[in-house]
Amino acid sequence: MTIKNLDNRVLLWVKAAVFLTALLPFANLAVAAYADELGANPIEKMTHVTGFWALSFLLITLAVTPLRRLSGCLWLMRLRRMLGLFAFFYASLHFATYLVLDQYFDWQAIAKDILKRPYITIGFSAFVVLIPLALTSNDAIIRRLGGKRWRALHRLTYPCAIAGVVHFGWLVKKDLSRPMMFALVLALLLGMRVAYRLAGNRTAHQKAV
Repeated sequence: MTIKNLDNRVLLWVKAAVFLTALLPFANLAVAAYADELGANPIEKMTHVTGFWALSFLLITLAVTPLRRLSGCLWLMRLRRMLGLFAFFYASLHFATYLVLDQYFDWQAIAKDILKRPYITIGFSAFVVLIPLALTSNDAIIRRLGGKRWRALHRLTYPCAIAGVVHFGWLVKKDLSRPMMFALVLALLLGMRVAYRLAGNRTAHQKAV
């Protein structure tokens, strides 16, 4: 066993640790809600916390491949699916907070919000895109779709992340420090992917010549 390719038993413990760590924001939010410690506007607090972690886990998921390339740790790829599902989990909580606690299932008001408020329009669009990504994150669906089509579908993660960052920026309006931080991280991750793609194409061309 090397640090670049962990034994299955060790990897199981790593996965368990990552799973429990990823649940911590939800646990903290649940405890704060139970103790009535969410502040003067608890719905807004829940909306912001769940949205923050949805976007955080989405970017963490996108960071897995570059980190694997830089470190050579192949086992990192075994965490990507779980991290992506946690992004969907927190995005679902984010949307559910808006749907249930903020709008009380008022579908007419929700439809008006989606059509008239740009940050909700783009945020809702990002959430809709996440749904098929989450539903196709199992081995049976991957085999049914085929690797090529599955990879093409999951490239929607990139515009989804961009939409999430824009949604965050339009939401906060004044203090753009956090949205800008997310935007910079996302730009770095996308830039690294473009660089790796160009390097791969150059290598393939040189071999062909």
